[in-house]
Amino acid sequence: MSQQPPTVVSKDEHQRKPRKERGPKAPKQKKENPITAAVTSWLQDQRQSISLAALLSPLETTQDEEQLEILLLDKAPKRWVIYEPMVLLPSGSFTASPWPQLLDSLSSDIKSSLWTRILANITRDGGASKAELTRLAVNEGIPLHHVADAAEDAKAGLKGEEEEEEENLLRSPSGLKLLHGDFGPALSPTAALPTPQDFGEAFWVSTKQNGITQIWAPRYTMFSRGNVKEKARLLEFHHHRSLTSAAAPTNTNAAAPSPQQNLTHRVKPPATLKDKYALDLYAGIGYFVFSYAKLGMRVLCWEINPWSVEGLRRGALANKWSVKVFQGEEDLTKKTTGEMLREADAEGVQVVVFLDGNESAGRRVRELREEGGELDVIHVNGGFLPTSEKSWRDSWEAVVGKGVGDGWLHLHENVHVKDIESRRGEIQGIMDRWNQELDGSEGTTETKAVVEHVELVKTFAPDVWHCVFDVYITRSSSTSSSGSGSRPT
Repeated sequence: MSQQPPTVVSKDEHQRKPRKERGPKAPKQKKENPITAAVTSWLQDQRQSISLAALLSPLETTQDEEQLEILLLDKAPKRWVIYEPMVLLPSGSFTASPWPQLLDSLSSDIKSSLWTRILANITRDGGASKAELTRLAVNEGIPLHHVADAAEDAKAGLKGEEEEEEENLLRSPSGLKLLHGDFGPALSPTAALPTPQDFGEAFWVSTKQNGITQIWAPRYTMFSRGNVKEKARLLEFHHHRSLTSAAAPTNTNAAAPSPQQNLTHRVKPPATLKDKYALDLYAGIGYFVFSYAKLGMRVLCWEINPWSVEGLRRGALANKWSVKVFQGEEDLTKKTTGEMLREADAEGVQVVVFLDGNESAGRRVRELREEGGELDVIHVNGGFLPTSEKSWRDSWEAVVGKGVGDGWLHLHENVHVKDIESRRGEIQGIMDRWNQELDGSEGTTETKAVVEHVELVKTFAPDVWHCVFDVYITRSSSTSSSGSGSRPT
């Protein structure tokens, strides 16, 4: 019979009283929510200044001041996000009755005392900030459309006519509700290019995701926290670990590739990525740009919001990646694309940014190749919602135009969950048609494309997913002369 090992008891355990003699452990006291605590103490301190009784008559379901206080605490926000030194409250904060009625009745000083108390409590008890928090805002989302600039309308002779909505192409955060603190001067997003002084007077924040710092000015440009998983996926894209994550079933965060699809072609040693290029046609503040840069690739970016470009530039430097921005007539009109890239090469720049619309991307890539530039593009990112379809043709040309080789398109789109597979099929059909046209015109190439994976990044609305369709393209030739590539028809 096997002998049981002896039980080892420490000296402390010998001296410890039996559990039954010590009695049950006292339950750990739950820490009060910092915002709830701030509202409670603020109401107590401002009792002489706040007339709760005056709010009772419009609120038929609330009978007395005690019930009203309970309702105010219940309807106050309970969550927040910190981007030092800013606290961002969730959409709809302080808009549920009776908060609007109360806030409208208060002086600016009394309202300010509430916001500063919330900031102080979150600084002290929020548990995530090492610095004093000094700005408070409510995140109301990025509107897809906004009312046309009144000054521009006046110039065009439209004063007094019905206001028209136009697409918010810059994705300016015009819905951000500023509660407390200096967020910088109010500048029109459609005004002339910001000056260095404008950038200097702006309020900037930063955060770190996947070990990468990102910087932006919340009053003038957006930040999408929900893209963190897609950034991480790109960082792992050429690692063997990506093979298992890409095969996740549809009911997690990915629509699975077809069972026979082999994804081992994704795996590439880091050293082989150093001479490769990634293109980001909707660069923003560098959401996906920085994932490619961290992989060691050179990145060419297009972005039309100057505030986003400045955030991208600051973020690249914070991560110790060299960056150069080309903008204005002196760069974009008077220099060829080859001249700009050679200028960047001479300075050893890794991230090149064009403050320009991405409709110029296809032309610039062709110019570089026509001037003899080596441009081995293996990733093209189209991260624009609700769809990036306008850029797909240029994205496809950027990969097939290099000649023999392979690469991936990452096509972003909002799609209803029931339509994901059918949309996948539509994209496959588009790629097949373009490939057939290209091969038919040249006669010496074989171009293939497959929508090998669909990543479900986040929900955009009920049953609507932000999807990324990964299109893998290969191009081969039966003759050695076709290796230099040509412009697709």
